[in-house]
Amino acid sequence: MKVPLIDLVRQYRTLKSEIDAAIRGVVESGRFIGGPEVEALEAEVARYLGVSYAIGVASGTDALWLSLMALGIGPGDEVITTPFTFVATAEAIALLGARPVFVDIDLRTYCIDPERIEAAITPHTKAILPVHIFGQPVDWDPIEEIAKKYDLFLIEDGAQAIGAEYRGRKVCSLGHMGCLSFFPTKNLGAYGDGGMITTDDPEMADRLRVLRVHGAEEKYVHKFLGTNSRLDAIQAAVLRVKLPHVDRWNARRREIAALYDELLREVDVVVTPHVRSGCIHVYHQYSVRVPDRDKVRKRLAEAGVATAVHYPIPLHLQEAFGYLGYKEGDFPVAEKVSREVLSLPMFPELTDEEICYVAEQLKKALGV
Repeated sequence: MKVPLIDLVRQYRTLKSEIDAAIRGVVESGRFIGGPEVEALEAEVARYLGVSYAIGVASGTDALWLSLMALGIGPGDEVITTPFTFVATAEAIALLGARPVFVDIDLRTYCIDPERIEAAITPHTKAILPVHIFGQPVDWDPIEEIAKKYDLFLIEDGAQAIGAEYRGRKVCSLGHMGCLSFFPTKNLGAYGDGGMITTDDPEMADRLRVLRVHGAEEKYVHKFLGTNSRLDAIQAAVLRVKLPHVDRWNARRREIAALYDELLREVDVVVTPHVRSGCIHVYHQYSVRVPDRDKVRKRLAEAGVATAVHYPIPLHLQEAFGYLGYKEGDFPVAEKVSREVLSLPMFPELTDEEICYVAEQLKKALGV
């Protein structure tokens, strides 16, 4: 048997007629950038998350970058974030001339450790950018308390966590701004790049709408410098078809995770994902930790099971961030997780038979 890490075609087949009609409608309208499809999606996402505003942009990376830009983050400023995440989180900070300041992660959740944040704050700190990694909500309340104490902005990287909840509140409704990615593999994925920024601040919403179109409030009248970061109407149309299904898909992800948990419960050398009390995890990834990870991954590949490593090199050890002066050993938890983490196949259309096969082959690969 061959089991893919993700299969986007299976999902398309379940919605083919609706998606095809939505794409055809945009093509026949001639409105490819912005327009009614984008505006409708923004309203629907805002309503789904329980926020006042949602602003469509070209990617999740742009969502992070434009959020920081709108808040005035720039040279001389510091933004606290995690070293265990996709590069875009820290990249967005650095590209504005600000300094990413890394804080180690919690060993159970892989999210930034709130207990370590305060020690990293300096007079230059302007914001905290936590990541809801793999669909697991960050432990938000203590971070919010710190932010209020030091008058810092809070920006959520919710790229992997749409639909996740922290104590009854949806991710990307917690901070000053929330950032979503609609990359095709995400829990709510487009058929190309796309992203969105959420906020309850009307001034920030207005600023973001201007920033995404070269800083122009009206054509050829530029209030300040911005960029080209507009969400395509075709992507918005696809996402509007998919959005009503996201809770059902996330529920299926939790069913898959529960089956994996049960099948691997007696395997002591496998560390399965932890779910913090009071939170709803949406399992963008089902990532375990195993000894001899690379050897195990090779054996799984030989058995037809696709896997991924998110993320093999923590950001503080990436060459691109060498100028920050971090070294191996600075964030031992993130480094440990990076050596051991392994993402197993996870997508809503995965069958129970496939899940059982993956677990069986993982046990064989581990020799248990």
